[in-house]
Amino acid sequence: MSPAGFISVVICTHNRAALLRQTLASLVTQRLSRDAWEVIVVDNASTDTTPEVANAFSGQLPIRRVVEPTLGLCHARNTGWREARGEYIAYLDDDTIAGENWLMTVRDVFARVPDAGMVGGPVAAIWTAPRPAWLSDNAARALAIVDWGTAAHRIANVDVEWLVGANMAVVRAVLQAVGGFHPGIDRVGHNMLSSGDVHLQRRIIEHGYTVQYEPAMSIGHVIPASRLTKQWFRRRYFWQGISDSVMRIIEERPSAARRLGWTVGSALRLAQQPRTVRAALASPDDAAAFTSTCHALIAVGQVAGLLRTVGR
Repeated sequence: MSPAGFISVVICTHNRAALLRQTLASLVTQRLSRDAWEVIVVDNASTDTTPEVANAFSGQLPIRRVVEPTLGLCHARNTGWREARGEYIAYLDDDTIAGENWLMTVRDVFARVPDAGMVGGPVAAIWTAPRPAWLSDNAARALAIVDWGTAAHRIANVDVEWLVGANMAVVRAVLQAVGGFHPGIDRVGHNMLSSGDVHLQRRIIEHGYTVQYEPAMSIGHVIPASRLTKQWFRRRYFWQGISDSVMRIIEERPSAARRLGWTVGSALRLAQQPRTVRAALASPDDAAAFTSTCHALIAVGQVAGLLRTVGR
């Protein structure tokens, strides 16, 4: 049995050994005593040197590697918490850098907010290439960059503010109570389905727990140059719309007839908004205009997401 307050750091990874090495290196400098936490690397069907990278840290970290052969972020995250020994499950993405006080902050926030089911904090970009002039702070949130201010507070509405899976910690008993991560949301291979973390926050709030934002629980997120293209953002926001529709169907469980009605209604509303359609087709260099394009692509993606479910 682990002591009360024990933290299991879960890092899910698929074929990103070089990035994983940086993330694990950032955990070596954690100030929290080594007997208070562990690291679980969930190897999600990797075919690169991920096993060697994890093994290289065995003398520096309380680390173990587990394999999840079914590809998909939701599967890897669920395997992580089910394999964990901790009272708290702290998730880091495999392309993040944690500050030396990150784990101490996780422990302290749960102690300070006893009804918290989840805690999380800001994610700052670590740019590997110049940030494009057309990329606004609003649009950059697609990179899992969030900053909700300098004051700790409860997140009441995840449509307005949310925590991201790259930097969140959840009470293990709460994960059990809500059934963990839904298997129908989040990345599988190269698709861009997302929002499993947001769906989890909704479930946690529905169960009467607090989702807490803590500004001191900050990390950095490595942003590769390959993501700093308009094509990437256009695809990412289109898939956000699909994700929104998938999440709505999961949460409301409509009948086939009601789902068809949603689809027809959404398509008709979009057809009656030529400005939105034009914005979705545009690729402007102005940051405000490109942000409008991203938001328009969400609306298009929502219709596409509903169309994918017709007849299912």
